Amino acid sequence: MSKTRPAPLPTDTLVGGYRIVRVLASGGFGLVYLARDASGSPVAIKEYLPTALCTRAPGERLPQVRPDRQALYRLGLRGFFEEARALAQIAHPAVVGVQHFFHANDTVYLVMEYLQGASLQDYIVVARERQLRHVLQEGTIRALFDEVLRGLRIVHQHGLLHLDIKPANILITDDDRAVLIDFGAARQALQHEGDYVRPMYTPGFAAPEMYQRGPQGTLGPWTDLYAIGACLYSCMVGYPPPDAPTRQQRERLLGPLARWQGAYSDNLREAVRWCMMLDPASRPQSVYALQRELAREDEDEADPPAPPPWWARWRIRADRPPSHAGAPTSTATPTV
Repeated sequence: MSKTRPAPLPTDTLVGGYRIVRVLASGGFGLVYLARDASGSPVAIKEYLPTALCTRAPGERLPQVRPDRQALYRLGLRGFFEEARALAQIAHPAVVGVQHFFHANDTVYLVMEYLQGASLQDYIVVARERQLRHVLQEGTIRALFDEVLRGLRIVHQHGLLHLDIKPANILITDDDRAVLIDFGAARQALQHEGDYVRPMYTPGFAAPEMYQRGPQGTLGPWTDLYAIGACLYSCMVGYPPPDAPTRQQRERLLGPLARWQGAYSDNLREAVRWCMMLDPASRPQSVYALQRELAREDEDEADPPAPPPWWARWRIRADRPPSHAGAPTSTATPTV
């Protein structure tokens, strides 16, 4: 494994007609830059550059890949490119918009809309620190995930899985959109094909089948829906649920949910339990199935719907999450 992170492209580098301004974020599988197009408009550009498989010297453009890692590098590159091609066909306000993608410098670049805002994780932390009775109100949770599920349903209809849904990858933008960012196809392809790459799933949000190496036949929409259930859990409890291996040894999910009886409707708590079943076949098999279940809300038990947009109320407070640029790159905690 490379001990030194690949150097970013220098400021003012031109790549594919875009001028690099600065690095927005870096992760185990790439870099995200703020750049400007020919008209001067800002865009975010994601560069495939896995630290485990390649290096790049300062001032250089081409990554250096060891011969024994070329096959894995190409495999991840292909997954990244296919992810870009699939995302480019999706136009939905709840899915990060891909404007362009291209090969250059022996890698692939993904040009996305430049988003600014705060992640759902930021909002959960603020609510938790304020010690609210409910971390997020039920009406707030439903309004948010109604939007997210609409976007995820379109993603699945295009034959793409997200594979890294978590509060940190749901961005609440400054123009009041909830947007899914940082898709994980390239990471997942590499994880299942070699030992050079440490698994990049996020404990608590990764379904049990994501911990398995080898054929990916068990991955499907139900894998993303496990993560949706974990996000709902986090919005209610304030913390991630126990990770899947821990739950397989000893179930620790129902206790915290039971303590929230009366604070959240039975319908919402049952939806979380259903999404987070350890057996993939026991979960909802499609986003539509979960949407239909959530539509069965008992209005007598649920909180009143939050006035849209629900996050706008926090933006006028001094303790709101700080706005930052959306940077769709992996920040998942590796688990060995």
